[in-house]
Amino acid sequence: MDNDKFFFQRYGLTEQDLERYLAAALSAGGDFADLYFEYQYTTSISVDESMVKSATQGISAGCGVRVISGERTGYAYTGELTAERILQAARTAALIASGPSKTPITGFKPEAARNFYPVAPSVDAEMSAKLDLVQRADRAARACDPRIAQVRVGYADELRHILVAGSDGAIAADVQPLARLNVFCIAKEGTDGNSARGSAGGGGRVALDFFLTEKTPEHFATDAARQAIIQLDARPTPAGEMEVVLGPGWPGILLHEAIGHGLEADFNRKGTSAFTGLVGKRVASEKCTVVDNGTLPSRRGSLNVDDEGSPTQNTVLIERGILKQYLSDKLSSRLMGIPDTGNGRRESFEHIPMPRMTNTYMLAGEDDPADILHSVKYGIFAKTFGGGQVDITNGKFVFSASEAYLIEDGKVTAPLKGCSLIGNGPDVLTRVSMVGNDLQLDEGVGTCGKDGQSVPVGVGIPTLKVDRITVGGTKS
Repeated sequence: MDNDKFFFQRYGLTEQDLERYLAAALSAGGDFADLYFEYQYTTSISVDESMVKSATQGISAGCGVRVISGERTGYAYTGELTAERILQAARTAALIASGPSKTPITGFKPEAARNFYPVAPSVDAEMSAKLDLVQRADRAARACDPRIAQVRVGYADELRHILVAGSDGAIAADVQPLARLNVFCIAKEGTDGNSARGSAGGGGRVALDFFLTEKTPEHFATDAARQAIIQLDARPTPAGEMEVVLGPGWPGILLHEAIGHGLEADFNRKGTSAFTGLVGKRVASEKCTVVDNGTLPSRRGSLNVDDEGSPTQNTVLIERGILKQYLSDKLSSRLMGIPDTGNGRRESFEHIPMPRMTNTYMLAGEDDPADILHSVKYGIFAKTFGGGQVDITNGKFVFSASEAYLIEDGKVTAPLKGCSLIGNGPDVLTRVSMVGNDLQLDEGVGTCGKDGQSVPVGVGIPTLKVDRITVGGTKS
């Protein structure tokens, strides 16, 4: 079904209806109003201890109405796509505004169609085919090593239809697939209770055949089991300030959290970011160029249009160490007088949009990854990251490395446990002394939280050498 026809055909929606709803939203004044229609199919399967613990499918639909008046935003939504309910939501959102009624533009100008994820939706596949993927992963993880004591596997996909119409005459629609497979393992050894865990997963805006041909269940299962087995023999992490090498790919989550959030325009508009007022200033080593790119084919964070209907872009945030611009949505663009970078995102029709990242990563440099490791006399190689926390007001972060190794005399040696990295995001970027030529993006597992909303994202970095980070260790 054509992107722009779904709601018109399924619900009998017309452009005259859209104009009527927008007129109701602006009935008390306001500078701008928009409508966000959403219809979503979802599937979720989980297997624990080789037993199917849950298998669900669902459909949700609704419409959110936003009215902007100065710096204020009125928002209301309905889970019933009837004219009566949408008009009621529009009049509720209008309560934020005061002033003479404003009439929206008559006639809409559709965004040019783009398709960064031309796939057959996984929701059309049989539930049995999806269950087979999960069971294959379970079997593969258990077959890796007799010390694998517990395995949990989850699969989820969705197909989201959206339609966004604004009082400025802009209209855009999209059909957004998303799928993800996750494997979690616990390894146990001996009678002293020694245990360790590992996890792996991936996906993107892909169809089911991605897991049959490109990244199979066995691929993720083997990696999760490998991590768990390695950790059984891990030694305590030494603590102190030392050189750290970040592996390519998923460790870019540190860049996302410690740097990316601070470059979102709403934080800078409010003056709460460590990067406020620093556009045009040096904030990183000249070896660092960081972009947010929502146009990468099939990536988890990619979108044809954002959740305000604006085309996504490849936005250069930091170029050779110089801060170039912030990630913005329509509201920040309007209030700050900066370009709309197509980064207005929301979790669902129940939420207002805000500036959010898509796929955020550092571009490749010129250094050989092997040379980066050889340059370290004594330090840490952080290959895979777990969770972390960051304070965007000052950039301070704490991240745990779920797979880390000691570097001694330029060689990767013992696996480590309990490794955490503690530092300041802007400060760490200035200490990057080597950037590898091996840029990798993550496998497709990222979910970003902000103000209670979660959206899918992508991250990535090449191998990086940071001359000095505080490493938090563990006691023996």
